[in-house]
Amino acid sequence: MLYDLDPEWEANDQAAADRETRRLGFALRRQGLSVAFTPVTTADLTAPLSAFSPEQVVVFNWCEGLPGVEHSEPKVARLLETMNFTYTGSTAEVLELSYNKPAIKRLLESVGAPTPRWAVFDQPEIGEWTEFPAIVKLAWEHFSLGIDEGSVVFNRDELARRVSQVLGTYRQPALVEEFIDGREFHVPVWGNDCAEVLPPVEMDFRGIADARRRVCSYEAKFDPDSEGYSAVGTLLPAPLTEAEMEELRRVTRLAYTATGCRDYGRVDLRLRDGVFYVLDVNPNADVSADASVALAAGEAGFSYGALGSRLLEMAAARHPQNLAPHQ
Repeated sequence: MLYDLDPEWEANDQAAADRETRRLGFALRRQGLSVAFTPVTTADLTAPLSAFSPEQVVVFNWCEGLPGVEHSEPKVARLLETMNFTYTGSTAEVLELSYNKPAIKRLLESVGAPTPRWAVFDQPEIGEWTEFPAIVKLAWEHFSLGIDEGSVVFNRDELARRVSQVLGTYRQPALVEEFIDGREFHVPVWGNDCAEVLPPVEMDFRGIADARRRVCSYEAKFDPDSEGYSAVGTLLPAPLTEAEMEELRRVTRLAYTATGCRDYGRVDLRLRDGVFYVLDVNPNADVSADASVALAAGEAGFSYGALGSRLLEMAAARHPQNLAPHQ
């Protein structure tokens, strides 16, 4: 199990990362698998992997980046490929693509997957944009970075200020989308030739009156002490009619396949007026025990260890010696 453990993190964050990794690793051991915990603490990936032969192992890639190297999630996958290791999850190219939100939007449109109307601004001038409310995102980021209550705007003045803030603070273009003020679903998917949509997890905004706060902000996702973290609930299984569920599955598979996800991922959508709009595709979704992938797999009848084992089986089937544990 390969995972990042940055020495610059707070002690609590290091302990949490180590604890979550071992939680899954011990669950895999209960499935009868041999597990070696391999933290990555520097930008040198070769050192922690030097004890292993690519011919004898499969890497469970839970490394979201090299310590001290920004946007290095794709680089981890590329280094694993260079060293001939078989690993879980999407390729370096797909992980790199996932940071380019405009490219993802174009792919979604090319296959007919509904996605909110959008435009990219690399200058403070907002031109002819007229869709309000709108939401302003970072064009080349992941993990809801830069999303907060100020991201949702209701007029041209607010939009111009927010675009300028993104350009000045993050030194990258702003992606502006029509804000779909509807129900939000995080939908885990696994599989390759035949992708299977797991039970959708609904983000419950019902107790939040202000539309500006009905978003999964960075704080709401990652800061347990924030108001947003406690305000946004979850519903599992999400209450949907059979017709709605069928359409959600169709759109989710379209997005998952079009963006090249491998083994597993998560598609985020919002429902408005009968249309499921794709907001984001995450090819390296969190597999912590309390995150949507594990929760959805549990709803589908898979234990935590069985989830991890299933992901390893898909990767092991690609191994030159076909190390899939249950074949």
